Amino acid sequence: MSARVEIPFPPRPDQPRPGRVDPPWVPFEPRWEYQELIRDLESEEPLSESELNALGGEHWELAGILHERGRAHFYFKRERGR
Repeated sequence: MSARVEIPFPPRPDQPRPGRVDPPWVPFEPRWEYQELIRDLESEEPLSESELNALGGEHWELAGILHERGRAHFYFKRERGR
């Protein structure tokens, strides 16, 4: 047994709505800058929530973490020009 389901869609206007203007599309390539913070986990604590919030307040975004030989490398990025 099969049933046909029809989903009503509102009719498309033939003309664009008056007064509506589409914004121009301007492509651009973002430029990034990076920051690396290294913590020796045997003698230092990892980054705290307040430290991360302070970095976020400066528009830094955590991009990755690398753990090697008892050290943690925190990699941050942000768009250049801020």
